[in-house]
Amino acid sequence: MEVVLNELKLDAQNVKEEIREDKGKIRKFIAFDFKVHSDDYHDVTTELYKNDFLVRVPERNLEFQAVIHNYSTSVTDLYVQDAVGDFKLELIEK
Repeated sequence: MEVVLNELKLDAQNVKEEIREDKGKIRKFIAFDFKVHSDDYHDVTTELYKNDFLVRVPERNLEFQAVIHNYSTSVTDLYVQDAVGDFKLELIEK
């Protein structure tokens, strides 16, 4: 399923969305996994470091402003040619 963070398109797997209470407010929450090839590593991580996203999931007609709630990756150095890392990302509505 395609998830778009600002203009960065990701091929997301295991997409889960829910509504959560956070700091006394009801907020949208989305979690998903995606793979990153070494060729795309710099662009993806540069976008993630911004930590300010317009999240769009066209297939679910979902759109909201979000920040990172949790993030992890299986690899710390994707500058190795043809390496692929597994990323897990959780975003929560601002």
